[in-house]
Amino acid sequence: MITQTLPNRRELLRAFNTRDGSYEGVFVTAVRTTGIFCRPTCPARRPKLENIEFFPTSRDALAAGYRPCKRCVPLTPVGRAPSWLAPLLDAVDREPARRWRDDDLRRLGLSPSRIARWFKAHHGVTFHAYSRLRRLGGALGRIQKGTHVTMAAGDVGYESLSAFNDAFLKFAGTSPIRASGRTVVHVTRVESPVGQLVLGATDTDLVLLEFVDRRMLPTQVARVAKALGCVFAPGETPLLKRVRTQLDEYFSGRRKNFDLPIAMTGTPFQTSVWKALLEIPSGATRSYKDVAEAIGRPEAVRAVARANGDNRMAIVIPCHRVIGADGKLVGYGGGLWRKQRLLDLERGVTSLAWEK
Repeated sequence: MITQTLPNRRELLRAFNTRDGSYEGVFVTAVRTTGIFCRPTCPARRPKLENIEFFPTSRDALAAGYRPCKRCVPLTPVGRAPSWLAPLLDAVDREPARRWRDDDLRRLGLSPSRIARWFKAHHGVTFHAYSRLRRLGGALGRIQKGTHVTMAAGDVGYESLSAFNDAFLKFAGTSPIRASGRTVVHVTRVESPVGQLVLGATDTDLVLLEFVDRRMLPTQVARVAKALGCVFAPGETPLLKRVRTQLDEYFSGRRKNFDLPIAMTGTPFQTSVWKALLEIPSGATRSYKDVAEAIGRPEAVRAVARANGDNRMAIVIPCHRVIGADGKLVGYGGGLWRKQRLLDLERGVTSLAWEK
């Protein structure tokens, strides 16, 4: 039986003990003494290590006789906003320029502190910070289309132009007028079976898809910002929703190839490598030498490997399909266990075994 290679027990224990949110969707933890299984981020007290058992999915834990934790509710689909938050998210989509206050949240029957905790966990900022950044991103979009700065400030809830200018300077690093030529990259996080992903897209193109816990993420963000002269703002767009839908289809085995508009923010050589990666069929692999030959540069194997590692769109541009000449897995910024899991998924491998 073919099995997937996933993090070893030591890494799983580290992720569970530190409540590492990037492992949401990667595993659930079951406790033999209580008969309960939890998410990696469960706030409950940590059990003794010898009583912990790991499963790849809630279904596997249920099949082994465990019942779901009532605190972290592991049967709720990973990454889906809880039902209690739906009224607020719907209101934000209807009124993206609204300036929300705690009293507004309470009138919706919601706890401001509970909302702050959820947004901090899923977006890295509080709700008010998220809302403010989203308004400023919308303001930049209006200014780019010719709206006067004063009117744009009023449209997004700033009564004082100086307050708007100060906030905008912190957001974009420049004044509203000077930023009129800059692109807005809308950013959101999504959960997946291989951990949290951060998506970044303009109104027309996907420009970033990375693992949240990848060490090079800040570098990749800086490279995209330099290439596009853009600013980043949290938000949802039709394109980001389309990306999320296609990722869901990919991880469920219903999609082999992605159909998305992408902007490759690299050098001409990097772009040639990334285009060659898109030609590798799902379920297949190529060596770095194969890719070098495919772009007409057979002597540039090491340069191909560097370009492969600089790919800023994990999964969609399938750099995980490139392996060593000896067939071994090498060089994946998201971790070799992720590389193996993506390859197994594309080959239709469904049986899972945890590496001990």
